[in-house]
Amino acid sequence: MAAGATKDKKHTVVALVEDKPGVLNRVVSLFRRRGFNIVSLTVGPSEMPGLSRLTIVVGGDTVSIEQVVKQLYKLIEVIKVSDISEEEMVARELALIKVAASNSRRLEIMHIVQIYQGKILDMSPDSLIIEMTGAEDKVESFVEVLRPFGIKEMVRTGRAAMVRGSLISAKLPEDVVHIFRGMPSKADLRKMGGGPGT
Repeated sequence: MAAGATKDKKHTVVALVEDKPGVLNRVVSLFRRRGFNIVSLTVGPSEMPGLSRLTIVVGGDTVSIEQVVKQLYKLIEVIKVSDISEEEMVARELALIKVAASNSRRLEIMHIVQIYQGKILDMSPDSLIIEMTGAEDKVESFVEVLRPFGIKEMVRTGRAAMVRGSLISAKLPEDVVHIFRGMPSKADLRKMGGGPGT
């Protein structure tokens, strides 16, 4: 493969991190310092109390992304991180769109929403708020169809992704399970000089 052939490829990186102040800033700063453009970032509670799940979509070549993943592991609050770009995955995005909707064009917009299987969440005399959930290309297509009507406001969550089947995107290592059995966390072990990386 020619050098730079994967330069513009979008990678999906998922990470489990301790739910503590400042962790998100440290993760984002690591990407920023290396000149990566973060396309989207979603974060929220994971299946384990005390851990948050990050889904980061970032552009870059595979070798560079691998280096960033290794650097993320060095952050003591990062429990697990994986680049799942080459895995079969389910990826979805949610968008809320406020579109101008005069009486003469309202039925046309509502018909488009029905075709795309969206939801109308709010209706006012001159606008509609629409929810669209789906793959990114579906959301992007829907947005482009609505643009001629006049989009007043829009917010998009960015990609949330999960590996298909029985595989786990960011499986919890055994030492993390110990955290929830009252045993020291990875960060605590490092502070005590008894954990990995000491």
